[in-house]
Amino acid sequence: MISKLENKIAFRYLKTRKKDGFLNVVSIFSFIGISLGVAVLIIVMSVMNGFRAELINKIVGFNSHVVINSYGKISGLKFNREFDKLVHSYVETNYGEAVLIKDNFTKGLSIRGYKPEEIKNLPIFKNGKNIDNKLLGKTIVIGKELSFDLNLKIGDKILLMSPSGEDTIIGNLPKQEIFEISSFYESGLIDFDRSVAFMSINNLENLLNLDEDQRNLEIYLINPTEITNAKIFFTKNFPENLVYTWADLNKPLFSALKVERNVMFIILSLIIIVATFNIISGLTILVKNKTKEIAILKSIGVLNKSIIKIFFLVGFYIGLTATFFGVFIGVIFSLYIENIRSFLSEIFDISLFPEEIYFLSKMPAELNINSIILISCCSIFATIIFSIFPAIKASKLDPIKSLKYE
Repeated sequence: MISKLENKIAFRYLKTRKKDGFLNVVSIFSFIGISLGVAVLIIVMSVMNGFRAELINKIVGFNSHVVINSYGKISGLKFNREFDKLVHSYVETNYGEAVLIKDNFTKGLSIRGYKPEEIKNLPIFKNGKNIDNKLLGKTIVIGKELSFDLNLKIGDKILLMSPSGEDTIIGNLPKQEIFEISSFYESGLIDFDRSVAFMSINNLENLLNLDEDQRNLEIYLINPTEITNAKIFFTKNFPENLVYTWADLNKPLFSALKVERNVMFIILSLIIIVATFNIISGLTILVKNKTKEIAILKSIGVLNKSIIKIFFLVGFYIGLTATFFGVFIGVIFSLYIENIRSFLSEIFDISLFPEEIYFLSKMPAELNINSIILISCCSIFATIIFSIFPAIKASKLDPIKSLKYE
């Protein structure tokens, strides 16, 4: 327990006085250093969390959350309580590739086939109007970026050439069919918009000579980030089929992001550690300046452990207030980071977050309470560690020798 006397003396030593001189400078720099370290860590972690969340939203917004691949015919889904808690919707699909031919231009195209009445369940088409009607007949839906590249409009006709052969009187030739563009989509990912198209599943199977038994199941979860339990559930229900998730398809990318986030946390934590070293310097100078006062306190019966507590509290209060101030600055900065970015871009006429590089219109930031608590705990822990040594040193001063030269 900390007594009122120990607290009072510690707060008195924290007050700045003119004769302390260099000690005040060290204390101020300790406070500023720890605050900046905590604030920068929170800001960087928030931006990286926001970037990861935006990336996940774009990936799961375009791709299915779970795919059950058809190695043999897929048995029916088992509707039960666990299924209802996990699954938002599911659709039958088939995939394939074809070559798009328009005038003198050719391009490889990945095509996804769906039932017209089920395509509206896809997240990418949730805001579309009557998208199921866009797949009726010999029609195709392409990305806006592809339409810009080829100068295509709704109603234009394109030729698709299939890698599957078709027997004719002159031999086996690639199958070709003409499709009319019925609609455009926009996913927010340029590469997808340029290379992926949608059509009726029957048209796709006819074009690529695929069977119904080769169809896959695309499953969309209520919470796409909770992917582990979902994979276990579907693997158990479909032991003979290959089950994979969006996380499996993008594992290298998210592993790299995780490693980068951890490395940034370690590197930026060094700012806090360097700043807390100033606490050792400040407390050591304080002990040297307060030699007479320490000797007097010991002479009137103040115990060594109380001396330790007094000087420990001085360092601890500096670190604690600096940590809370850093958390405040970091949270405010993270909440208004897009406004700050826009302001700096206008003032200095530079692009701080180019959309053409990051494919995001604004700088993302997502505050995570666990990250803030971890950063705060690390800062306070470092403060505690670096406050102990000078405090112990203060308690070991000999009052007789200290007063002898005063």
